[in-house]
This record gives sequence, C-alpha cells and structure tokens, in this order.
Amino acid sequence: MASKQPKDENTPGKDPDQDPAEPKITDKRRVDPQGETRAPDDDLIEAEGPDVEVADADTALSDEDLALLAGAERDLVAEYRDRAARAEAELKNFRTRVERDRAANRELVIAEVLRTLLPAIDDLDRADAHGDLVEGSPLTLVAQKLRAGFERYGVVKIGEKGESFDPKIHEAIVQVYSAEVTSPTIADVIEPGYALGERLLRPAKVAVSVPEP
Repeated sequence: MASKQPKDENTPGKDPDQDPAEPKITDKRRVDPQGETRAPDDDLIEAEGPDVEVADADTALSDEDLALLAGAERDLVAEYRDRAARAEAELKNFRTRVERDRAANRELVIAEVLRTLLPAIDDLDRADAHGDLVEGSPLTLVAQKLRAGFERYGVVKIGEKGESFDPKIHEAIVQVYSAEVTSPTIADVIEPGYALGERLLRPAKVAVSVPEP
C-alpha cells in the first residue's frame, strides 16, 4: 500500500491556505459590487501587454496637405485684407462725395437767397443814380449793408461799358452797328448781372455795338 506524500506548502502556483478540492475564482471585473473602481491587476496588465498608441490613418495629414492648407490660409488672409482696403477706399470716396455735395448744396442755397435780393439791389442802384441816397440816411445804410453782404459772399457784378460781349454772361437786348468797333462790344449796360464764384446768378442785360457790314 502506497504511502501518502506530505503536502508541499512551497509548491509554485499553490495557495497553502486553499483546499485543493476548492476551485480558484478570479474576479477580473474593474468595478467591484460596491461600485468602487479597482486597481488594475498586474497579471492582467502583463497578459494584456503594454498600451500601444495607434495613429489614426484618417486624421494624419501629409506634408503636401499641410502645404495646401497653409496656402489656402494665406489666400484667405490676403482676400480679407483686399476687401478691407477696398471698403476703406469706398468709405473715403463716399465721405468726399458727401462733403462735395454738401458744399454744392450750401452754395446753391446761398445763390437762391442772393438771387431773390437782386431786385432790391437794382432799386437801390437806380435810387443812387438819381441822387436819392443821401449820406447818413436810413436808405443809404440799408444799401451799404446789402452790398457788404454781397461782397462777403463773393458776389461780383457783371457788365461794364466798353468790354467785349460774352454770350455766356451777357444778354444782348439791343444791337447797333458801329464803325468804331471791330468785334461785338458792350455799348451800354441796361441791367447789371451778378455771379457767385463760377455760378451765374443773373446775366447782364446790355446793348451791343457790332462792326458795320
């Protein structure tokens, strides 16, 4: 009859406190029944092997792709800079047009106001020609103020006897032949004209002497 061998407590892989007949259960769950996360088991780490970083082939870009993206970015920046420069130029031109139109409208309004005062100036000139404007009289003071206002705005009188006839600023009311002139010349001023800068307020009504045929 064979004798029983004594139990070797140092046998590798054997748990000395475990009954040989009892099966060994290994719980590989990462979360225990109480809901706590367990530390990784060294044996499982060795079995699974070290972590390996794998590059995603779909997201990896080649040097050519990166160059294309850089070029597209530069083109986009250049395009936005060009748009900004054009917008700034258009804004500057718009401001210039606004200022020019504002000045033109201001001159137009002044011209209309001065044009309405021309008949009063004509009456004062006729009164002065007849000697009705006595120095120091109220009417003389009014005439001086009106004429000073015209001068302040740069209004000039048009039409002088003896100057050449210009159909752009003169209106011929009477035409007479004369052997003393070689070209159309103003013989007399019937009603003076006025101009505000380059704007004609009223042409001068004149009598014109023309050479004899």
